[in-house]
Amino acid sequence: MQSQPKSLVLVTVDCLRRDHCGFYGYPHPTTPFLDTLATESLIVPTAIVAGAPTYYSFPAILASRMPLALGRDVVGLAPGENTLATVLREAGYATGAFSAANPYISPRFGYDHGFECFEDFLGCDSPTPQAAAPPASSAGARSELNRTLKTAAHAVGLGRLYDDLYFQYCVRIAVPPVDSIDALRRFPSAEIVIDRAISWLALAAQRPFFLWLHLMDPHSPYYPSAAAFREFAGRDASAFEARYLNEFWNRSNLTTARLQKKKDKIVELYDAGIRSMDRQIARLVAHLQRSHLWDNCTFALTADHGEEFLDHGSRYHAPLSLVDEIARVPLLIRVPAAGNKKVPQAPFSHLHLAPTLLATLDVPSPESFQGRSLWRHLQHETAWDDPALTECVYGCTNPLRAQDRMGARLLSVRNASHKLVIRMEPGVVEELYDLEADPREERPLAPGTEKEARRALLRSAQEHLQETSGSVDATVRLKARLRDLRMELGLTRQLRKF
Repeated sequence: MQSQPKSLVLVTVDCLRRDHCGFYGYPHPTTPFLDTLATESLIVPTAIVAGAPTYYSFPAILASRMPLALGRDVVGLAPGENTLATVLREAGYATGAFSAANPYISPRFGYDHGFECFEDFLGCDSPTPQAAAPPASSAGARSELNRTLKTAAHAVGLGRLYDDLYFQYCVRIAVPPVDSIDALRRFPSAEIVIDRAISWLALAAQRPFFLWLHLMDPHSPYYPSAAAFREFAGRDASAFEARYLNEFWNRSNLTTARLQKKKDKIVELYDAGIRSMDRQIARLVAHLQRSHLWDNCTFALTADHGEEFLDHGSRYHAPLSLVDEIARVPLLIRVPAAGNKKVPQAPFSHLHLAPTLLATLDVPSPESFQGRSLWRHLQHETAWDDPALTECVYGCTNPLRAQDRMGARLLSVRNASHKLVIRMEPGVVEELYDLEADPREERPLAPGTEKEARRALLRSAQEHLQETSGSVDATVRLKARLRDLRMELGLTRQLRKF
């Protein structure tokens, strides 16, 4: 008698740093539930995103395809492209996705394809908490008088004093007070997303299912749930302090030294956001256990990218750097009866995630997937030798602007010991790091040194670029471009009405 096919739960957490998870050795209590789950799971030590930020990360996670493989001007998934959802739906699975209002993984970019139920909480009727006020430091908030005063103050050497006074006015006087940190959140909490997912499971779980959750609790602005902050920090969160810290951290006119003074408090808010996510995943797993679904379910958790906290002088996760704080993410895979094995230190590219997860379900991957299953290696604790590549368009902070998509390609290639970062523009910028001697990537090796390692990584980069330029699926690319043009024409028509 054939056994019931296994189901799949994939949780992706926006901005979740690997080194802020307890099951990777973080000393603060961010992930108590996941730490327990890790004892019966495979913990991949070197999981690497294929692109960053979000809009360059998810093509690999869901479709096993490098983010720029269809051209730099294509963002997201193409119509008709094979994904985890399309493959599993064709195999008879119920498919549901619940994403906490990240606009870059919405139907606009093709992410609803293959899902019978897709909720992104971007509609006006979604149960999203009231948005926080715009950043107090935004230029649009200044009156003409304030602009004049600012110009005059900077002209006479009092610019810093003016900026500080104006900032204090904005955060203490100009915005109305709020009673709770929960009222400041800009994205639906994990609690809201998982509530919807549990409701869907009650209807869908009569057959094997694929459930994808994307959670935004650690994403900036950093407003964790009040309950999670209390659990994490051992005290109640001050809504005023949380808003003050976020607005301070968002200021563009501060030196790194001044920002550094608030870093620990900001990281505390970020960590409490991770705790928010962890406590809700515990609730989801408890539901799966009560529903007798857990013992026949593959569960995977990873992140689309990490987050910088001045590690290399930067904040957030703009596509300006592929340092490990951004590119190296957690990856936990729990498969019933597979247990906790020693996973090799070889880099595990997100490109291989979808085929690996399908292998745990005994579902074959489509030929269009660029990655391959590493499930046998994980089961047998054997290493693989694939280098991990990560790419994005340098400086593309808004992919909704088509012109921003056509900047220079930023590419990193890494193996177990070295990482090469290349910015492909006139006067190519190239940096090689010895990850064993310099794991924090603070000292790029001098040109001409480590020639063998440099040559091997350059060869991998060259092969990747040749494959990308020579194997683009013209039909899939054309469908993606037509979708984008229709969307742009629709937006143009809407704007003409005003």
